[in-house]
Formats: sequence, structure tokens, C-alpha cells
Amino acid sequence: MSGAATTTPATPPEFKQVMGHPQPLWMLFMTEFWERFAFYGMRWALALYIVAQFFGGDSAGEASASKLYGAYLALVYAAALFGGYVADKVIGYQRSILLGAVVMAAGLFMVVVPNETIFKVGLATIIAGNGLFKPNISTMVGQLYATGDERRDSGFTLFYMGINSGAFIAPLLTGWLAEHMFGGSSAMPAYKAVFIASGVGMLISLVWFWIGRARLKGIGAPLPGAEGIGRVLMVALGVVVAIPGIYFLLSIDANNLQILLTALFVVLCVLILREGFANGAVARDKAIAMLIIFAFNVLFWMFFEQAGSSFNFLAQNIVQRDFGGWTFPVGWFQSVNSLAIITLAPLIAIIWVKMGKANPSIPRKFGLGIIFNGLAFLLLMVALSSMVDPQTMKIPFWTLFMVYVIQSVGELCLSPIGLSMVTKLAPVRLIGFGMGGWFLSTAIGNNLSGIFASSVSGEGGMTTASALSGYTFGFWVLLGAGVLLFLIAPLIQKLMHGVK
Repeated sequence: MSGAATTTPATPPEFKQVMGHPQPLWMLFMTEFWERFAFYGMRWALALYIVAQFFGGDSAGEASASKLYGAYLALVYAAALFGGYVADKVIGYQRSILLGAVVMAAGLFMVVVPNETIFKVGLATIIAGNGLFKPNISTMVGQLYATGDERRDSGFTLFYMGINSGAFIAPLLTGWLAEHMFGGSSAMPAYKAVFIASGVGMLISLVWFWIGRARLKGIGAPLPGAEGIGRVLMVALGVVVAIPGIYFLLSIDANNLQILLTALFVVLCVLILREGFANGAVARDKAIAMLIIFAFNVLFWMFFEQAGSSFNFLAQNIVQRDFGGWTFPVGWFQSVNSLAIITLAPLIAIIWVKMGKANPSIPRKFGLGIIFNGLAFLLLMVALSSMVDPQTMKIPFWTLFMVYVIQSVGELCLSPIGLSMVTKLAPVRLIGFGMGGWFLSTAIGNNLSGIFASSVSGEGGMTTASALSGYTFGFWVLLGAGVLLFLIAPLIQKLMHGVK
């Protein structure tokens, strides 16, 4: 998750082995489980809460809520750039994780306060904390294994299961709490129950890591000479200073934020290209191939990340969720992606292995990911145009459920190979910048997702017609991008000079 993620000690400490892996892996597994519980537990509720709390439930607020949600996700990814640097150069991974957990927990409890300014400051605080936490715990997993240890990939797979397990359980629990605590109901969920539960989950993650870090035997500890508390206080002060800046970025128009993110991305691309050209034709070609993939990555996440914005409004207003007196909670749809990932990941991995030499190239796997994303929008097109119940004016439950499943197949084709691709294609001296490019392309896609979702809702809130129009546009863009990537895949593969 950061440039440092590629650094592994040649001889890590001797660890007790549990189920064939170093014991600290399971501590990191549960730390990440609870952090993801906190993050995904409140993610589904954000846009819905903004409309309910700050727009009095008026559907006209959906566009603004979607833009704020997209900006929030974009800045979460952008913050990871700086968090990795802080851990690498200033205070080490363990302290970055602990400080990040404290900051995230504070932000999660702040968003409970029904005040728009405090709510946005809370989001800014969560972003700052996540930047310190998320990239660095992934790095530490890699540091548990020696260079060449064949268990490394398996260890990351188990860790990835921890991520998805937390993401699966969180919406189920917080969605239930929202309808049964503090006077909440299916018609009017008590969103503060969601944020409180997420804050508690983050505190559990903090305590779990605080108690378990002794098992790491120095992995992720500060560099020699940097053990003093002064550096931690300096970073904490930096976080306090950064939060108003993040708040400002959340408060400006999403289109202006897009300009800033794009400008930063262009500068980063220029630096990568300059280094590539300076290192000869092969390095130049690899850098160009990587940047082309980044452009398609933007498109994928622009439409994939409708989950927390327009898909929620679709679920709330246009999807049939009533089953004999019981209403399927909106938040529970967010668990479908994680369930599909957990279920389908082993199957897709087996398919790639079975295909042998016919295994698709990196560009074509990306193309498949984009096309599957497009197929999800095709299903919505069909549902909104020919499956709307004339009495309830709603589409069948199964359609949105399957949209998440189909998107998950696309994610499995694209996402797992992204960071690995960067380490193979980026100029040797700028792998960190390459990682930055990956994060920034994802951030740009997330911000665009909010802008797109706002257009789907329109000025007066989502309707069947506005959803059909928006998702039709999404289908054609994704289909065109996927087909184009398939067509130019041989050219990109040639630029990659044998990287697979």
C-alpha cells in the first residue's frame, strides 16, 4: 500500500508459527479486521445521513451528499501517500499505526455530533488517521517474511481475508443497529448508532494492536536514533495542522478538487516519465505502459464506487426491499461485495492457474475488470427500463444484489494486480512515486464517482428516469473503455517488455 511495501527484511526475527504462519500475522489480521469494520461500518451511511440530517431528508440533497462522499474517498486514498512517507522516514510503522488509530477513532466519534461543520471536521480527522494507519499495516505483513519465503503470498491472502471479513460484517451489524437503537427504524435509521459502533470498532483495533505489538519483536519499530517521543509529537502536531486543510478540500466544490488532484497527478506522471526517459528505452516504455493503465484505473473506480452514493439512493428509493413485513436494510447491500470477494477469489485464482499460458495479460485482465463493471450497469439498464413494477415503481431486489456480485468479479480481475504491476513497471528509483500514481488515479476515480453520482440524482433527487439515463451512460463508457483496452493490449504488452 506504499512504496515501502516492497521492502522485506532478509532475515526477520524468529516467530512462533501458528497455522503455518508467523504468529504476529494473526494479530495484524484482527487489527485490520476491526479497522475495516470501523471504516466500512460507517461508509454505507455517509451519503444517506447527509441527506437526512443536513437537508431534512429532501432528495434535492442527494447530489451534494454524493459529491462530499466522493471527495471523502478520494482524500482517504491521497492521504495514504503521506502516511507511508511518515512511517518510512519519521516515526516507524508501529507508531504510525497507533497514532493513526487514535486519530481515526476521534474522527469517528466526532461525526456523531449533528452539526455540519463538526461532521466535516470529523471526516477530515478520519482521513488524516487513515493515511497513517492503512498503508503501513499492509507493509508490516510483508516484513514478517524473509525474502523468497514462499508463504508470503499466502500470508497476504489471509490478511486480505481479514479486510473483507471486517468489511462484510460491519454493514450487517451497523445496519441492524441503525434500525433498532436510539429509536431508529427501517424508514428512519438512527445513523448515530452506526458512527458510535464504528468508533468502538476503531478503539478495539487500537487496543488490539497496542497489546499485541510486543509479538512483532521490533518489526516496524522506529529507526535507531529515532525512538524519542519528540518525533511522534511532531507528527501529531502535523496531523492537527493538516486537518483544517483537509476540511477545506472537503468543503470546496468537487470539480475544483478534481482540478487539484489532476494537477498533482500530471506532475507525478511528468516526474515518472522523465525518470523513465533518462534510463533508456525499456524503462521509458514500461513507464508509458504503467501510465496508460492508470488512466483506465480512473474509469474503473469512477463507476465502481457508486456503492456508497448513488447505489444507496437507488436501494432506498427504487429497489424492492420489502419481504412480508420485513424490510432488507439498505446498508446490508454493502456486504455483498465482500461476500462475493471471499467466495469468488479462490475460484478466479484457480481459473487463472488452469489457463496456464492462455492466462490473460495484465492489460487484458484490466480490460475484463472494466467490462464486468460495465455488465453490472447493463443489468441496471435492463431493470430500470423493463422490470419496474407498475404498482410500486420499484425494480426487483435481486437485480441490485447481482450488480454488486458482477462488480466484484471485475474488481478481482483488476485490483489484486495493481500494486504488483507498479513494482514491476515503475522506474527503479521512483517506485514510491509509482505507488503514488496508483493511489492518485484511484483517488481521482473516487472523486469522479461522486460527481457522476450527483448527476444520476439530478437537482431534485434520484428518479427511475434519472437513474436509467445515468447508468446507461456508465455502461457505454465502461464498455467502450474495456473494448479499447482489449484492442490496444498487444501494444501495451509490448511496452511492458515481458512483464506479466
